[in-house]
This record gives sequence, structure tokens and C-alpha cells, in this order.
Amino acid sequence: MLRIEEVTKKYKGGKIAVDNFSLDIKKGEFICIIGPSGCGKTTTMKMINRLIEPTSGRILVNDEDMLKQDAVKLRRKIGYVIQQIGLFPHMTIGENISLVPRLLKWTSTEKDKRAEELLELVEMPKEFLDRYPHELSGGQQQRIGVLRALAANPPLILMDEPFGALDPITRDALQEEFKRLQRSLDKTIVFVTHDMDEAIKLADRIVIMKDGKIVQVDSPEEILRNPANEFVEDFIGKERLLQGRPNVQTISQVMSKNPISITGKQTPATALRVMKEARVDSLLVTDESGLLKGYIDLEAIDRNRSLDSIDTLIKPSLYKVEEHSLLRDTIQRLLKRGVNYAPVVTESGHLVGIVTRASLVDMVYDSIWGDEESQAEQVEV
Repeated sequence: MLRIEEVTKKYKGGKIAVDNFSLDIKKGEFICIIGPSGCGKTTTMKMINRLIEPTSGRILVNDEDMLKQDAVKLRRKIGYVIQQIGLFPHMTIGENISLVPRLLKWTSTEKDKRAEELLELVEMPKEFLDRYPHELSGGQQQRIGVLRALAANPPLILMDEPFGALDPITRDALQEEFKRLQRSLDKTIVFVTHDMDEAIKLADRIVIMKDGKIVQVDSPEEILRNPANEFVEDFIGKERLLQGRPNVQTISQVMSKNPISITGKQTPATALRVMKEARVDSLLVTDESGLLKGYIDLEAIDRNRSLDSIDTLIKPSLYKVEEHSLLRDTIQRLLKRGVNYAPVVTESGHLVGIVTRASLVDMVYDSIWGDEESQAEQVEV
């Protein structure tokens, strides 16, 4: 889909920012470019939409040479998201989202319909279309920045550290949301970041750069298992979790497949009985089809024993993970958030399992110290 052939950027005075960069990117692939400050990652991305012109080399999208196209028309066919978001403060959210479609002469009906569709994708109400950027939180504004990049349905989206200015919780949620969107919309993404955790979490392949050159290109798992050299090893961090557990990669491999749950139509008395039998103080709640609705706790049930059902007592799940989520990401988030468990759901939101903080901590412990303890035991014997 995107082919970069021996691209070099040389500035006056002989400084080489990008040196002979070559990469083939497939349709629907998520590529993260990462490296230390000044390595050439942002310059590389800006050459793709010709905000910076390369000194030599070729960049092709679907076999068309981008350097031979009109630069302004080219940029309208490529989504672009930056850390500063770049929403226009005097425009409504609807006008911000529809900016590129307006330049492409879409009709008002087409623009409005597309804006509503995009808001629905990120579960934001259509009433937001009439608001202004200053009326939204930082995380909401960043979502709008992403939606604006998707508005004209471009096949290629460039993202330059888009979540870097957000707080860790908001950033974590947006990363998950954007990865879900990317999978469902099948967009090709080139994503620049300085955060290795972010690259490992999001990327299909990671491009590690140093001094304008590519040092290693590979999947996150392969880079963690087989770093190309000492620089890569130091850059990703030798302490990364689960390097010693290469065969355990997704939540579905370690989750408990029998989560204790109840449907929302059950009575408080039934919920109390299930809690007592399972010796727990909260229960996951689903609908009749198994779709996760949230959870109920002992205190709420005890105060409302006379209700006909527990439907009105359900609290939304604070944190859940998809069954195909990477194990390393889930461990880091559970430990960071301090929660005791997380329900595991399918892409459609149906409950299929549960992972607990205790079981994941045990896994980390075994991964880091298991071999040492095993050797110590053998010595003692």
C-alpha cells in the first residue's frame, strides 16, 4: 500500500536527517516509528505527506509516486493527527470534523451524516457536533482530532505523537479505542512515538531508528525476543515484562473461563445467594445473551433487597479487556490502576472470562525470578 524507497533528507551544511530509509507497508498495517530525539522519525513521516520534501528517493502509495502529485491535493487524501490536536477554536465540532470533506466539495447532507457516523464510532453523542473545542476535555478533543483525520475516509493516516500530552489514564483509554477503530476500519497507520510501551501496544511492526537510519524493523514480540543489537536492547529496556514467556502472549491464554456472573433480571436474593456460594463481594452482570452490562456489589444489594431485579443496581465495568489483548499490556494496566480483576470480553462485548491481579502478579513473578528459584532449589537438593 505504501512503499518508501531509499529516501534521504539532507539539509544545508551536510546534515543528514534521514539516511536511505526503505520500507514496504501493507494495507491495514499499523507501523510505529520510534527512536531517540533527533533520530529522524518525524522527518520521515512528514516526507510522506510532503510537509518536508525528500532530497532523494521515492514514496509510492498504491504504486503512484507521491512526489509527482499536487502536494495540496495529496494531503487531502491523507489523514493527519498531531499532538497539539489543532482544532479550530472558532469552529464547532461538526465543522472541525467536516473540514476536509468541505474542501473536497461534499454536500451538507454528506458532511453531516459522516460527522454523526464518526461520533458514534467513539460513543460520543451527536449533540457534541454543535459544541466548540473549549467545551470538551483534552481526551474528547483528541478524539475529535482523530475523527477529523478519518472524515474523508482516507486509506492512509499519519499520527505524530497524538496522545503524548494526555494524562496516563486518558492516554491508555484512547490507545485502546484507536486500536479498536483501526482494526474495524482497516486503515493503514504510520504512527510516530517516543514511548516504547505505546509502540509495543499498538504496532503490527515497529521501526526503530537511530541517527537517521533504520536499526530494526519487526513485530513487537520479535523485537522483545531478539533485539538486533545493544542499542535496541538498551532502548526497549531489559526489564520489560514477559520476555521469558514468549509463548504466552494474549489474555485468552491465561484467563479463567468460568467468571462468576448473573443476569440483570435476577432478584437481589438470588444475587446474594450466588455471592455467598462463591465467597465474593461483587458479581459481573450480563444480559440474556451474555453481553457484559457491568457489575453489582454487596453493599448495593444489601440496601435494596426488596427490588424485583438487580437491573437498576448495575454499575458500568470500570475496566475490561478483550480476549485478544496482549498479556503484557493488561499486566501493566492492572498494576497501574490498582484493580483486583478485569472481565474479559469478545470484540462484541460478550463476557468470556476473567483475569485477576493476583494471577498476573504470579505470572510476572515466575517470569522474572522463576529460573533463579528453580536453580536455587536444585542446588539445595
